[in-house]
Amino acid sequence: MQRFDVIILGGGLVGLTLGIALTRHGVTCAVVDPANADAAIAPGFDGRVSAIASATWNMLSAIGVGAKMEGKGCPIERIWVSDGLKPGALDFVTPEGDGAMGIMFENRELRIALRDAAKEADGLTLFQPDRAVTVNRDADGVTMTLSSGAELSGALLVAAEGRNSPTRDAAGMRVARWSYEHVGMVTAIEHEVPHANTAYEIFYPGGPFALLPMQPGNRSAIVWTVPAKHAPAMLALSDRAWLAEAQKRMGGFLGEISLVSPRSSYPLGFHHAASITDTRLALVGDAAHGIHPIAGQGLNLGLRDVATLTQVLVEGMRLGLDPGDAQLLTRYKRWRSLDTLSVAVSTDGLVRLFDMHGKLPSAIRRFGLGAVQKLTPLKDWFMAEARGESGALPKLLLGEAV
Repeated sequence: MQRFDVIILGGGLVGLTLGIALTRHGVTCAVVDPANADAAIAPGFDGRVSAIASATWNMLSAIGVGAKMEGKGCPIERIWVSDGLKPGALDFVTPEGDGAMGIMFENRELRIALRDAAKEADGLTLFQPDRAVTVNRDADGVTMTLSSGAELSGALLVAAEGRNSPTRDAAGMRVARWSYEHVGMVTAIEHEVPHANTAYEIFYPGGPFALLPMQPGNRSAIVWTVPAKHAPAMLALSDRAWLAEAQKRMGGFLGEISLVSPRSSYPLGFHHAASITDTRLALVGDAAHGIHPIAGQGLNLGLRDVATLTQVLVEGMRLGLDPGDAQLLTRYKRWRSLDTLSVAVSTDGLVRLFDMHGKLPSAIRRFGLGAVQKLTPLKDWFMAEARGESGALPKLLLGEAV
């Protein structure tokens, strides 16, 4: 029987980050994941990107992952939000010397950096590809048997398995969920006019159209939301016809465009676990909450779970507490509750607000964007939210070790 302080089920972006963060602070961890690690980092860009907010970047730097990603992402120095292509846009620009609001990375680059950092982490053991066959949790601890025959024991089990987490469901943890009846289409384009490190969020009835800056400066990722009933027809378009439709949404402001990655799609939905803890169990990332990609906060929300859980466990263990202690799990749950709920409610509200058709809703939206643009305190609050720098922050999000 191999003994660990924490056993993490799921070795995706959130689960592996948690394992690295904990072992950097002397907490022994096992990460169990059924996926083939090499397949996730195969050459070639698949169109999937993530916006790493500035606070999240602080954490990645503090745990040694950021150094492996230097120069591989595109800084976001401006965010431009509009109701279609009408006047009255909201324009966020970072003050000089204040640093970027975030950095856009290909997900593949994130996975490579995390894999390399995990291999160097003392106290972190990867069981991959492997899966849990039996799992037992009780007041005394956690034990499991893997399909490889390995037997593990630990004080705390963390579910980082994604939105369809079998561990969460087996624990009977209730989840509020609904579908947006939307499909997200994802790809990347090259364009004639440089993006100048600007992310564009253009809202249309039926779904937002996002352009996210990448390296080099004439390349951007597209996340285009369309009603599910229109998705089959959109996905069936030829590349040329699809680009023509995309150009209509862009208004041609980036000049001629061409595809540089395959087009892919996925359904969009919302889910939020009623509780993110149980006996010797904690949920992180999409196992705990899943939101619309409208504000690009999904991964950052999961990585803020990582920063919080790391601080709670490390500080508790320094006091002599077991990492699965109910007091620590209660602290984690309370610390994360306000942030996850507020982000979930605000993103869901934005989706519904901008999905309303008609001249009056459009006029109200443009008035609201214009008001935020003029009210500096409110604009600064929105910028702090985008950076992930609002509220009581764990030390890792400040770039400090726990």
